Amino acid sequence: MPSPLPDPRTTGTRPLEEAIQSRRSVREFTSDPVSEQDVSQLLWAAQGVTGDQGYRAAPSAGAFYPLETYLITSEGVDHYLVEAHALERVADGDVRPAIRAVSFDQSCITSAPAVFLFTAVYERTCREYGGRGRMYVHMDVGHAAQNLLLQAETLGLAGVPVAAFDPADLARILALPDEEEPVYLVPIGRPA
Repeated sequence: MPSPLPDPRTTGTRPLEEAIQSRRSVREFTSDPVSEQDVSQLLWAAQGVTGDQGYRAAPSAGAFYPLETYLITSEGVDHYLVEAHALERVADGDVRPAIRAVSFDQSCITSAPAVFLFTAVYERTCREYGGRGRMYVHMDVGHAAQNLLLQAETLGLAGVPVAAFDPADLARILALPDEEEPVYLVPIGRPA
């Protein structure tokens, strides 16, 4: 059963230029949880719908939107339902230690209270662009991750992009659908 998220804010008090100036990769976090309002804001910034035509906050080649987004916390794994701006629980329990083990033992995976995972359904883009589509999907995830990181900065949070992991093992741990491949992890929390 999907859990609706609070409405995202579309205005802020911190200029984008300040967020760009101060954004840094952070790998150590406090244990303070990321609030539901902040989770809502972060997911909206990364992949949320921003207009009546269904366009999203981050650019996508051909508007094929090949990315799926997950939130991983000590409570479980939730899939972001973009159109509903809601989370759907897909697994209970803390899988962050298992993810850390297949991510070259990077401690940021378990120290961050929230880990965002982007997966790719390459076929959505590749059926139009052929082999070039894989490159376009990687650009899409870069756009989405940058939005996520800049939004985190404006909220007093920080994060770090992580691409060093075994994708097959990560997909197995999370029991991802066969068509989805993990492409990027972004641990987020309050800097320690």
